[in-house]
Amino acid sequence: MKRIVVLGAGESGAGSAVLAKKEGFDVFVSDMSAIKDKYKKLLNDHGIAWEEGKHTEEKILNGAEVIKSPGIPKEAPMVRKIIDKSIPIISEIEFAGRYTHAKMVCITGSNGKTTTTSLIYHIFREAGYDVGLAGNIGNSLALQVAEDPHAFYIIELSSFQLDDMFDFRANIAILLNITPDHLDRYDHCMQNYVNAKMRILQNQTEEDSFIFWNDDPIIKRELQKYDIKAMQYPFSELKENGSIGYIEEGRYTLEEPTPFNMEQEELSLTGRHNIYNSLAAGIAGSIAGIKKDVIRKSLSDFPGVEHRLEKVVKVGGVQYINDSKATNVDACWYALDSMRTPTILIIGGKDKGNDYEPIKALVKEKCVGLVYLGADNSKLHDNFDHLGIPVRDTHSMKECMEACYAMARPGDTVLLSPCCASFDLFKNMEDRGNQFKALARAL
Repeated sequence: MKRIVVLGAGESGAGSAVLAKKEGFDVFVSDMSAIKDKYKKLLNDHGIAWEEGKHTEEKILNGAEVIKSPGIPKEAPMVRKIIDKSIPIISEIEFAGRYTHAKMVCITGSNGKTTTTSLIYHIFREAGYDVGLAGNIGNSLALQVAEDPHAFYIIELSSFQLDDMFDFRANIAILLNITPDHLDRYDHCMQNYVNAKMRILQNQTEEDSFIFWNDDPIIKRELQKYDIKAMQYPFSELKENGSIGYIEEGRYTLEEPTPFNMEQEELSLTGRHNIYNSLAAGIAGSIAGIKKDVIRKSLSDFPGVEHRLEKVVKVGGVQYINDSKATNVDACWYALDSMRTPTILIIGGKDKGNDYEPIKALVKEKCVGLVYLGADNSKLHDNFDHLGIPVRDTHSMKECMEACYAMARPGDTVLLSPCCASFDLFKNMEDRGNQFKALARAL
């Protein structure tokens, strides 16, 4: 019986273990951290051996293959040992793809992945399709393949997941944009990160579709290096040569695969960055044969995504907006670009090798206050203090919200759009956003 070792027992790891067990493998799960009770129960219910708080070498290095959680870096000591022993390392998505013939709609990009993935899932579900949501959001793809199979899966893919995918094939691949992110995981080399994103194209055939943002300079450059077999569907903000999706005279327009248009004002998602998300989602729905009226209705009534430009509450004439998902500089740029009122920006966290230069002009134009929120805010002081905008230095969400409340005037917006990862002060991006929302509502 072939032995599969699963490193990391979160959503993807626990799901992978269940699928591996169902497919007849000898399975062992190891996590350096504590395993959540719900995943322990899942593993126990399926009779799967596991350990937490350690990695036992003799139980791991005898695996024929290792399924690694995307959160574990390749520099981790146990991962290095696995590589040294030439044991193949794959991702949960790669493993799950071996055991299903479902159609895969895969979305990647530095920004907008979650919104676009959720919107496509909404469109497919409204059309009555048998569809699952997986990858970075939703339930584990492997667990769904094992216990709740679907005809379609809408999958949000990070660069970390793509790194460990080899034979998996996206029937519809969507590449939204590529901007600097996670460079701390890519030896501070942008090209390494770019190469990871481009892996979404691997294994596509003439029967498949590739949707991408035509105005992205990095995508444009990279595509010249690839022999793309899939049908290409470029989109852009405005009508331009080659684009099949765009906005023209206030109308959302798709030329292919089925001509379609609607008033831009009818789109439920607002802001320039959401034009791209809505275009990509509409094209995907059209490729999948979804009727125009369903696409139109779905684009109009989509409720949006938690922690992405989420209007929380208005207190004393001040609007509080939670954009905790903005974990890189580009995402913060889009958030600031959409602001129409004087803004107090909450910024900071675990810096991933950020270059803050791209947002400085918008910060000067839009912001009346900056509140730094991080364990170490020295880089923020170096980058922004000289702009002459009032600044506060805080090290907890409570401190941060007290500073915002003191600075804000009626008509202002307090925007949490941190540019950074959350792991210095919070469990994760959701924890950061939830603390912000709870404290804002308590004002």
